[in-house]
Amino acid sequence: MHASERNTWLLVDGENIDATLGGSILGRRPQPDERPRWDRLLAFAERTWGNTARGLFFLNASTNLPMTFVQALKALGYEPVPLSGPADAKVVDIAIQRTLRALKERDDDVILVSHDGDFVEDVEPLLDGERRVGLIAFNEFRNTDYAALPGLTFFDLEFDAKAFDAPLPRIRVIPIEEFDPAQFLF
Repeated sequence: MHASERNTWLLVDGENIDATLGGSILGRRPQPDERPRWDRLLAFAERTWGNTARGLFFLNASTNLPMTFVQALKALGYEPVPLSGPADAKVVDIAIQRTLRALKERDDDVILVSHDGDFVEDVEPLLDGERRVGLIAFNEFRNTDYAALPGLTFFDLEFDAKAFDAPLPRIRVIPIEEFDPAQFLF
């Protein structure tokens, strides 16, 4: 199968992204206008690898199903995956792990959107040299175990995917070729 005939599966761990954004970057619950523009991730995946991107957005619906959000995801082109289970079950993680394992049997490319190290063991077998595999996260909060996976491509949620309307209050290590003193001389 040629790369152009493949799909790129975009697997979104929305809870993980939201928790990192709120807890580690903003220090509070994100306002609606501070959350990622999820449609930009699908567009980024298509633009980056030239495939049709198919988004699966995993939701823990054990206590409630946020229908307004589910409808918005569908309108953006995602397939919402509402899950339920016992209070102690990490239903989103379990579902993403199962999906990563199922994708091993397909030729499609995969981009995971999460910081969570629980997926490292399931991402590794996908790095077979035939498909492209990526991870979108806030780079400084990405689980460090992903760095040991040769062939995994890293994308920053804000700087590469441009998923936000306004700059986030992050401390970013700046590659010298990107350094612009005007950003600091105000």
